[in-house]
Amino acid sequence: MTLGQNQYGKAENRVVRIVRDGATHHIKDLNVSVALSGDMDEVHLSGSNASVLPTDTTKNTVFAFAKEHGVASAEQFGIHLARYFVTSQESIRTARIRIEEYAWERIARPGEETGADVPRHSFVRGGQETRLTQVTYDGASWEVVSGLKDLTVLNSTDSEFWGYVKDKYTTLPEAYDRILATDVTGRWRFAWSDDAEEAPDWEESYREVRAHLLQAFAETYSLSLQQTLYEMGSRIIEHRGEIDEVRFSLPNKHHFLVDLAPFGLKNDNEVYLAADRPYGLIEATVLREGREARIPVDLSNL
Repeated sequence: MTLGQNQYGKAENRVVRIVRDGATHHIKDLNVSVALSGDMDEVHLSGSNASVLPTDTTKNTVFAFAKEHGVASAEQFGIHLARYFVTSQESIRTARIRIEEYAWERIARPGEETGADVPRHSFVRGGQETRLTQVTYDGASWEVVSGLKDLTVLNSTDSEFWGYVKDKYTTLPEAYDRILATDVTGRWRFAWSDDAEEAPDWEESYREVRAHLLQAFAETYSLSLQQTLYEMGSRIIEHRGEIDEVRFSLPNKHHFLVDLAPFGLKNDNEVYLAADRPYGLIEATVLREGREARIPVDLSNL
């Protein structure tokens, strides 16, 4: 028998970090998963724990680092953790940190708009999407892949679908004015990989990438969801020099015109049935020219 790839760590550490700036508070809400690999053969083959840093210790490290280093961004927090695990333990060769970040928006209070000194410590969960990052470090180089999931977008027109292959099982009518909607899951890989290089501004990069993909979705007159996906990825590559690769997984959230004729009513692209399943699933990678694809084809593996 031969032992294959293996890793271990503590998954889904829910960390909430509050920064208290007088009456104004700031919040970062993370779900952090740690995976460590390296010289771990003996724990599998003989049960010896001599090279094993307990997963409970990795959990404690996550919470301690939230205090010691703060959470400037999910990416930077992951970099701090990955560097520590690889450099502090001889048996650990590679650390992979996966982080989900949940957004909160401040609840405005009376008097705030006039600059009055009122408490600012109330929040409502903001945005439906979840911000994602994965930081991997092997002691020599970094790989940072960030992204988001569950960002629901919809165009109520400027979308068509026609001219497709038809066989004896085809019943779908061609559409020349349809709703186009999807739940965006996307990942983008940064060119940065070396401590000698200046790291991106992670927070600005996320805001800008998100804005560009939304603008591309809104501005593309779509003849297919595939076309829209490519425009979204291309716009990010074109405008964000720190990004080398983008991959999207886009379920087509179908909206079907309801037949109102039995009720003596005409449906002029006004009333739709929103079907949640089955759905078309469109996935593709957009690369900067000359770069190699590294993001897994199946994003559930990331």
